[in-house]
Amino acid sequence: MVGFKTVLLHSSHFRTDFKCGKSVLDDYLKFQASQDMKKRLSACFVCVNEELNEPVIAYYTLSNSSISRDFIPLEWQRKFPKSYKTIPTTLLGRLAVDVTFHGKGLGRELLVEALYRSYLASNEIGSVAVVVDPIDDNAQQFYVSYGFQKLPDSGKLFLAMKTIAQLFVS
Repeated sequence: MVGFKTVLLHSSHFRTDFKCGKSVLDDYLKFQASQDMKKRLSACFVCVNEELNEPVIAYYTLSNSSISRDFIPLEWQRKFPKSYKTIPTTLLGRLAVDVTFHGKGLGRELLVEALYRSYLASNEIGSVAVVVDPIDDNAQQFYVSYGFQKLPDSGKLFLAMKTIAQLFVS
């Protein structure tokens, strides 16, 4: 989005007024994100005005994760050695846009950016896919519309890194 940039969350970022319509996502940004970053549980990227560096208008989180081999589709299970009981992934834990920016394509832009960051990291740290755990049906529909597939028996969705690579490598 022109005039905005995405950076790692910092204490200077104003987030008190952030409202995306889901209190659990609002509260995470306001009260928990900084602690998770200090503990290296996740990285929180915020979208802010390029000049003012505040207020936060959107954010997403990324972290290393893994999923049980049993939760991935059978055709994918066959691709990995049986000794791998879990498969390394990248977790897109949260993605939220302030209500004043809903419907302007910012969610899509942040998703593409998160996928790109995940792809770049996967070249240095093993990750087979990006996994999301949608907060509700609307979020699930959003991710499915961008190619995410349901993981059997888990409620989570995944997008293979091989598929993501095709978006960014020519």
